[in-house]
Amino acid sequence: MSANTTTRRPVPSGSSRVAVPDRRKQYRRRARIADVLVTALWASGAAAAALFLATGGAAKFGTVADAITSLGIVTGLIGTDFVLVMIVLAARIPVIDRTVGHDRAIAVHRSLGKPALYLLLAHGVLLMVGYGMNSGFNPIAEIGPMLAIPDMPLAFIGLGLLIAVVITSLVAVRRKFSYEGWHIVHLLSYVAVLVAVPHQLSVGAILAAGSVERVYWIALYVLAFGSIATYRFAEPVISTFRHRLQVSRVERVAPGVVSIHFSGRNLRSLESAGGQFFVWRFWTGRTWWHSHPISLSSVPTDTSARITVRDLGTGSSAISSVRPGTRVSFEGPYGMFTDAGRTAPKLAIVVAGIGITPVRAFLEDSKVRPGETTILLRASTQDETYLWNEISELAAKKGARLYTMVGKRARSGPGWMPQADASRGVTLKSVFPDLANSDLYICGPTAWLDLVENDARRAGIPEHQLHTERFDW
Repeated sequence: MSANTTTRRPVPSGSSRVAVPDRRKQYRRRARIADVLVTALWASGAAAAALFLATGGAAKFGTVADAITSLGIVTGLIGTDFVLVMIVLAARIPVIDRTVGHDRAIAVHRSLGKPALYLLLAHGVLLMVGYGMNSGFNPIAEIGPMLAIPDMPLAFIGLGLLIAVVITSLVAVRRKFSYEGWHIVHLLSYVAVLVAVPHQLSVGAILAAGSVERVYWIALYVLAFGSIATYRFAEPVISTFRHRLQVSRVERVAPGVVSIHFSGRNLRSLESAGGQFFVWRFWTGRTWWHSHPISLSSVPTDTSARITVRDLGTGSSAISSVRPGTRVSFEGPYGMFTDAGRTAPKLAIVVAGIGITPVRAFLEDSKVRPGETTILLRASTQDETYLWNEISELAAKKGARLYTMVGKRARSGPGWMPQADASRGVTLKSVFPDLANSDLYICGPTAWLDLVENDARRAGIPEHQLHTERFDW
């Protein structure tokens, strides 16, 4: 196949019939659950404020100073509630992952970061102003007396840690960190919340012993940190010991790309679906400290699994050279980039580069009829056609149409396809003429994926039919 070409493979005839689930019914069920979760998210913040007002807080607005102080208390309660909700969203709770999806849960988690920080900053400023007005001191002078109150220094430390977490979460700053370095800094959010707990329970009578508010907040803390302890620590440790995963062999796929094969026990009981990812940790002297969120590149059997890795940095380079017998621990499976996420009768797939890995497993696991699926593979050079031979075999087996595009990106037109194809008038809709009735799965580098996604939106595809997996932590 020459560069800058588009190739179509014929659909085989006589393929066997495939039982396909009622996808619209499944989508409506997930949508209802997602609506309940989103409603609960916002209701928790409203409940935090309502409980304060209903248990005497409404009477504490008699003077300007009291009103400012009370408003400071309300912003602190809502801000803390948002932080705890963020922890729940990051806990990878199965019901959230299966309905909302890990990517969307983390997107909401990130979107709450700044509002939570602003609310907590307002909490501190408003309290200093309110206390200062009551005592006759200026707000800055109130810092000293506040620090003398038991547990208040811990509250200031917690706020400082939260500021550090939010700053390191900004995209421009985050890209300067390795995944592991950023992850370690992000764990400070748990510390920030924990060190602020004593002042919330001890300062003032807001959460007095035996009050409804105290019960609510203790329950919310238990939910947040219980979820983290269960799903981010206990369950991965138990699964690692249960399945005894280790590297069985490392296979070179292309320059800088390897497939790592695992052996283990009862791997089907993980109930992982094609397209999902795990967070892997390889126990060698060079790699034990670094976790890797990597998708499966084939559907696991009961005793084996596989991932395919491209050398994109120090971490991925180190795991590419692990030896057979290396012990592996893991978290997962995670993600909604699976057949279970489908809502439409047709299936469209667009993939580039190492994004082929979840797509290969997804296609293997998908329940499709002949003629239902169209696949577009994209690469800049022939050296980047990773696993294309396996995709071709699966396409023939599934009765799917397969197109390929090889070449540098076009300088005009959509910008995600080669110049030769753009010059010939090839468009997303010409490759996928039934796009409006298709679920579109896109996987690849973030900048490229954004171009395809924007093109799909301009073509009029409904939002719930767009499924993306970005290769950018």
